Amino acid sequence: MDIDVQRFTVAHLRRRADALETAGFVLGFDPTTTSPYVNYATPLPGATPTPADVRALIDGFRQRGLVPRLEFEPDAAPEAAAALAAAGFTPEAEHTYLVCTKDTLVVPSRPAVEAPTGEDDYLALDATLAEAFSGEFQSSPEGAERLRRTEEDGGAVRLVRAADGSVAGGAQCSAPAEGTAELAGVGTRPAHRGQGIAGAVTAELARVLLHERGAASVWLEYGGEGSRRVYERVGFHPRGTRRYIRLDA
Repeated sequence: MDIDVQRFTVAHLRRRADALETAGFVLGFDPTTTSPYVNYATPLPGATPTPADVRALIDGFRQRGLVPRLEFEPDAAPEAAAALAAAGFTPEAEHTYLVCTKDTLVVPSRPAVEAPTGEDDYLALDATLAEAFSGEFQSSPEGAERLRRTEEDGGAVRLVRAADGSVAGGAQCSAPAEGTAELAGVGTRPAHRGQGIAGAVTAELARVLLHERGAASVWLEYGGEGSRRVYERVGFHPRGTRRYIRLDA
């Protein structure tokens, strides 16, 4: 069983500005946002939580006014998955994740990919991603700051410019932990899709993490068969699944 991604998730959440560890779980919070996609928890690999442990997990979210939510590899903590289901957590989604290594990576020659050069670039990229994801989140100075922190903390942020100098698309990748890194938020403005931007940004971020930041692998999740084909063309291949669950009651 490959649980590198689950171990990564534990380590990644422990790096949060507000991290809380209860029996069997790590909760990671970012005080600058209430987004459930940023504020979530994960079980420790092999955890066997009791009902009291699950209640403590729930309390950690409720005390912050947040929806209890977890992301994890179900095979890495099957007893935790059962305990959470018994407590009323319900599935939100289950995604296949893809993994890239130095041996599988293919970096296209075009379009040109670059790192942000200052605050204006981070703000522009945050606005680009908000548009690309159809308003799932609003662009904000806090969102731009999270992108900047990703770069400063050992991860990477990359973008592609349109002909007029504006930001057409981009993405980010976390700093490595447990030998791997998570690539996320690959987005392109609708007017610039079909130009190879997503593949180029994904490949360049993987190259930076694998060859410059010390990661042995980079992983990501995809949102549809079209995006899966983009990622597979640059060297990402299916490895396992991650489950998202939440407690709305």
